[in-house]
Amino acid sequence: MDKQRYCVSILSLAVIVACFTGVPIAQAQPSKPPQVNADGTIQVKAIQVAPNTYFVQGVPEMGSKQNQNFISNAGFVVTPKGVVVIDALGSPVLAQKLIQEIRKVTKQKIVAVVLTHYHADHVYGLQEFKRLGATVYAQREGLNYLASETAKQRLIASRTDFAPWVNENTRLVPADVWIDQSKTITVGGIEFRIGRVGPAHAPEDLIVSIPSEKVLFAGDLVFRGRIPFVGNADSRGWMSALDEIQKQNPKIVVPGHGSYSTNPLADITFTRNYLAYLREVMGPAARDLDPFEEAYAKADWSEYEGMPLFRAANRMNAYNVYLSIQAE
Repeated sequence: MDKQRYCVSILSLAVIVACFTGVPIAQAQPSKPPQVNADGTIQVKAIQVAPNTYFVQGVPEMGSKQNQNFISNAGFVVTPKGVVVIDALGSPVLAQKLIQEIRKVTKQKIVAVVLTHYHADHVYGLQEFKRLGATVYAQREGLNYLASETAKQRLIASRTDFAPWVNENTRLVPADVWIDQSKTITVGGIEFRIGRVGPAHAPEDLIVSIPSEKVLFAGDLVFRGRIPFVGNADSRGWMSALDEIQKQNPKIVVPGHGSYSTNPLADITFTRNYLAYLREVMGPAARDLDPFEEAYAKADWSEYEGMPLFRAANRMNAYNVYLSIQAE
């Protein structure tokens, strides 16, 4: 398949399901799903994973009006000189709830937000943090997404799909500081090592390591509790990014979806094996230009088919890898 046709196909996939993500792990640490309030809205509750580090956990579902697009995680670190937030959740109302959770922990000002990538379920709450004066950090490739038709159409669709939580007042917010490769910021004496590991899950993937907390925020490079969303990922780059996370040897990894990991090696290995299997079963058909459906039907999906969102995500994941191998 020529490069132009490949890009069009991937763009179509991204527009349809750009806010969709996750991955399951046999060793996944059990955690209670978010509870529902009396009015039907989702509760957002901070979970402490290290002395100064917290996160909130989205539901293992596709985004909907009912869950307010609360399908991804976000986190925050409290320092003596302010709070640093990682990712902004999938709607302004969710961001407001995250801010309320931060206020329960500390009265420190929210001074920075680091985006792991510009997928909708991680950024639609960003405007609430900008309203508070936080400085936003993201990888420079995010500029291409913000200027893209994909971003525009995704937001238009989301204003219907997730109304009233995402509406005409929801907007895409650019970063204040665009990172090229890596950057270390220090807030209140705590180092935040921001590293570029994309193109992988997204062209602009960043990871955030806090050495003093022995915590690493992996964004959508490590998922738990459900099948991952591959979207327009670079699967080879993604596996290399997992190698980089493993090399850093964090004690705790907070994924973009699912419970936090106290056994990062097992979770990294599972994610890597899933991507490798997609490449293994799709590769020969992609290179020989055999029909996708035949290759998909021949593959043994038994290891994954009992996992949440397998039916919703796995076929599209396989198709994306099929297309991307043709373009390699």
